[in-house]
Amino acid sequence: MAEVTLNNIYKSYGKTEVIHGVSCDIADGEFVVLLGPSGCGKSTILRMIAGLEKITAGEIAIGGRVVNTLEPMDRDIAMVFQNYALYPHMSVYKNMAYGLKIRRMPKQEIEKRVQEAANMLGLSGLLDRKPRELSGGQRQRVAMGRCIVREPQVFLFDEPLSNLDAKLRVQMRLELRNLHEKMGITSIYVTHDQVEA
Repeated sequence: MAEVTLNNIYKSYGKTEVIHGVSCDIADGEFVVLLGPSGCGKSTILRMIAGLEKITAGEIAIGGRVVNTLEPMDRDIAMVFQNYALYPHMSVYKNMAYGLKIRRMPKQEIEKRVQEAANMLGLSGLLDRKPRELSGGQRQRVAMGRCIVREPQVFLFDEPLSNLDAKLRVQMRLELRNLHEKMGITSIYVTHDQVEA
């Protein structure tokens, strides 16, 4: 877990400035929601924290360490996207384990982490299935599980519930809240939906 600090962040695309001097301190273990209409820069801020977008000016620190020049994989964050970004040809287990395998984690540790996350998210009976065999809510849980197994310092959520129906969004909001209470990991959640916020 870690605090996240944005210090006077700017982002420009050519001569067009899209983020104008954003500063905030997010405490260790806090759950923060960035709320605003589509196109206002919420996801851009999230992508800059993740390292998927370069900042034009300012400073981003995670756990007291400036990360401006660090690659995304070196920032110790995990991001859940709007579209889940699951590998369609891999089972649930392999989707959840993939990032750990790439990091050359021992097989036993991968197994342990995937099983723990699957139990936490109610996915234990689905580990052999492919994403196309799952409901939207189950796919969302797999995407969250893929993040959980990494045991990151920070979770980033980019409109993670927008592809779900209203009933499922309510259920997943409760699951996200419970997950945060269990894990206490610093979380930044982007949405345009005031109800979700």
